[in-house]
Amino acid sequence: MSNGTRRPMVISPRWLQGTILTFAVGFGILGYLALRVYEDHAPVPERVVSESGEVVFSGADILDGQVAFLTYGLMEYGSIYGHGAYLGPDFTADYLHRSALAMRENYGGGAEADERVQRELQANRYDPATGTLTWTSGQIEAFETLRQHYAKEILNRPRSGAGIGPHAVASADEMRQITAFIAWTAWTASARRPNRSYSYTNNWPPEPLAGNRLTEEAVVWSTLSIVALLGGTGLVLTLFGRYSRLLGWHSAEERRLRFHAPGQVPLTPAQRSTAWYFFVVAALFFVQTLLGGATAHYHAETGGFFGLDLAQLLPYNLTRTWHLQLALFFVSAAYLAAGIFLAPLVAGREPRGQRLLSYLLLAALVVVVVGSLLGEAASYKGWIHPSAKTTFGAQGWEYLDLGRLWQVLLTGGLLLWCVILYRGLRPQLAQEHRGNLPYLFFYSALTIPLFYAVGLLSRSHTNFAIADFWRFWVVHLWVEDFLELFTTIMVAYIFVLLGVVSEKTATRVIYFDALLYSVGGVVGTMHHLYFSGTPAVHMALGAFFSAGEVIPLTFLTVEAWSFLQLGARQETHGGEVPFPHRWAVLYLAAVGFWNFLGAGVFGFLINLPVVSYYEIGTQLTANHGHAAMMGVYGMLAIALLVFCLRYLLRPEDWSDRLVGFSFWALNLGLAWMVFANLFPIGVLQLGDSVANGYWHARSLEFFDSHAFIEWLRLPGDVLFIAGVLPLVYLTARAVFRPTRQQAPADPTGDALQSPLYDEVAPSGTMG
Repeated sequence: MSNGTRRPMVISPRWLQGTILTFAVGFGILGYLALRVYEDHAPVPERVVSESGEVVFSGADILDGQVAFLTYGLMEYGSIYGHGAYLGPDFTADYLHRSALAMRENYGGGAEADERVQRELQANRYDPATGTLTWTSGQIEAFETLRQHYAKEILNRPRSGAGIGPHAVASADEMRQITAFIAWTAWTASARRPNRSYSYTNNWPPEPLAGNRLTEEAVVWSTLSIVALLGGTGLVLTLFGRYSRLLGWHSAEERRLRFHAPGQVPLTPAQRSTAWYFFVVAALFFVQTLLGGATAHYHAETGGFFGLDLAQLLPYNLTRTWHLQLALFFVSAAYLAAGIFLAPLVAGREPRGQRLLSYLLLAALVVVVVGSLLGEAASYKGWIHPSAKTTFGAQGWEYLDLGRLWQVLLTGGLLLWCVILYRGLRPQLAQEHRGNLPYLFFYSALTIPLFYAVGLLSRSHTNFAIADFWRFWVVHLWVEDFLELFTTIMVAYIFVLLGVVSEKTATRVIYFDALLYSVGGVVGTMHHLYFSGTPAVHMALGAFFSAGEVIPLTFLTVEAWSFLQLGARQETHGGEVPFPHRWAVLYLAAVGFWNFLGAGVFGFLINLPVVSYYEIGTQLTANHGHAAMMGVYGMLAIALLVFCLRYLLRPEDWSDRLVGFSFWALNLGLAWMVFANLFPIGVLQLGDSVANGYWHARSLEFFDSHAFIEWLRLPGDVLFIAGVLPLVYLTARAVFRPTRQQAPADPTGDALQSPLYDEVAPSGTMG
């Protein structure tokens, strides 16, 4: 390689060509859907008027109300179009039901009144030429009734209750604007699209008083989704069975290895700096679990916290915001640290200045975390001027709650991380084909800031359907697809660096997974947008392609079993030093298990339009979120922490017993949350939604009537929190009792990284 030539691609270039082609097709379809959502989203009228022409509220009131709704954290208390939090009502469904009841009462009740209410709610009196929406007298009176209801019961309660602190929104103008925004969402949910028999939200929510029922499209595409899942899974398992020795981690490539004792592996300065990262990861994880316990407790005891008025200081919307944001922060921090730690192992050296850049990135991360959390609290409590809330406080979108300043800074920090990785990998990249493993590692790292930055297109004052379209590029493409792909690449590279699998096998597996992700995951993003005011084509394509998301998860589950087998073999044949990463491998196996169950089974359950129609925003959604987010990304973050910690800790400070306790406590605690609480209460909510209406399944009365199941979650939460404590202790030891082993310096000023193992016998000689 000294003559400037690059090493050829280790596998056939057709893998790279196929991956590029499928991604191009997927994003081409997304581009078409972006065009459609801009052309055919639910409109915001310039004014809403009475039949006599008197203005009820303006389009500016609707959008200002949306901003106020978001920046006061109401999307982290209840939901809109089923998107948001789970304790408060879904405001779209709640307003539609209550307004229909008020109109029915105003019209005298009986069958004639029912028919009139349904006719008026379904009639689309919006004139696009003038931007005017005309409401009937019944709709206007219902608006005034519900404006007072929301002010009294939620927005300006005199005392804490239902998870909300007193006087959550003090301004009468803002309360009226918030109600105008909610009323507009209910109008989009009942008024029929021009020349269509269904509403702007595909007849969601299910509401008999408004005549909202399942559409033909929802049933047809749910059926086709099941066909796609069964056919695709059968095809992939057939290919895997036929070509398993080509694609999987098969035993023929095993070598007899002698692993270096972790305490004898020298570390570069930047690698040693990651001890602080992992300490921050463990600390953020611990705080995140405490907030999760408080958030869950509000479902069991809506009036307080073991008798204390916790909502005075930490209302539900704030604890849930912090809980969700800290989940993203601790996982992201673990990925950043692992990337910095692995780069010298990949390149074999480390350039000068990496340690300084690493600490600079860590400082920036701390600033963003602290600043954004304080900004969210200040925004929700009204301590920031409304004009500055979205910049310095909170934008209020679920998953994108932080203010735009902090969002921009976090994006900049992720780009700085890519610079650090590029500096570290540059010597290796210069020698490699652009389709080989080092480049795949770097490409996947680049997608993390790239797709997080797409969230900047989602602004608080933008039409909800358009903003939600871009928000789910972050929630789905960033979180569920490209972090998933980064996960695969990190796991594969770790096994290559440990000598357990060959580079060719790892590269094939990565490309195979990338192909499967790009087929279903890219367009499958639209499964979040069935009922948000987007055209029906988003539901059709989102439902069909999201079925394909389960397929790579099935494949990864097969791989997870291989992880365990490989680790066991290395422990048996590892020579004098046993395989040092048993617990990291077990965490990786847990990733595979939760990937299939949480992201695959539970995800597909709620992705079908006929199911999502009744359950979106219920505890079945939370069940999928916890099993997938914590089970996959959380467990991978801990796997990376445990892998790196094995080298960062002195041998005498390492404890298999503590790490083992953490592993079982976290996994059993998560399983307890899922199977004792979230899944059963979600199934009951689904049944209640069908029997009594979606609005009722989302009411506090429902949770109060099933409080016993909510209390059942407590042992699982306690066990899970206990599982974090050993990680905090061990990472603190790594920071305050660092290993003495230093990497030797080479004459060029770089630090040479020793390998993690020696090969005792070549492949094929093991008897």
